[in-house]
Amino acid sequence: MIEQNVGDPNSIKKTTIVEADQEIAWRVFTEKMGSWWPLAYYKIGPANAVDAVIEPHVGGRWFERGEDSSTCQWGSVLAWEPPSRIVLSWDINADWKYDPELNTEIEVRFVPDGSKRTRVELEHRRLDRYGARRDEMRRIYDTEGDWGKLLEAFAGVAAAWKEA
Repeated sequence: MIEQNVGDPNSIKKTTIVEADQEIAWRVFTEKMGSWWPLAYYKIGPANAVDAVIEPHVGGRWFERGEDSSTCQWGSVLAWEPPSRIVLSWDINADWKYDPELNTEIEVRFVPDGSKRTRVELEHRRLDRYGARRDEMRRIYDTEGDWGKLLEAFAGVAAAWKEA
């Protein structure tokens, strides 16, 4: 179930319940992104993407890895607070190119909701950084490219995750 909050035109909020404890939800989101991120479609590099990686520390990179071992950066880690909170810069401009000056932010909170459930709250903010294309990008992130669809994919993988 995805809930969304409307109001601030410079922010998108999505919330879902994951049928996994907080630690598993955190690990699947931060360590196993390539298992749920639709890399065939949501990528910016020229090579076929085979993984999405978040380096586990403040200042770390957030990037896609291509099948040729190339990397294409998406942003960086602004806050790293396992297993409850991560803040990432999302530096993909309206032309779907990496722009280190863009600095929109994605904050994801992992809140325990019972013994084996986690409420995951995602906020993509600072959309005003897109300037005249803010409304276009907000629509894409809210309903077309949709952070909600990504959270649903993540929640499905996290719920099914079994330690190897």
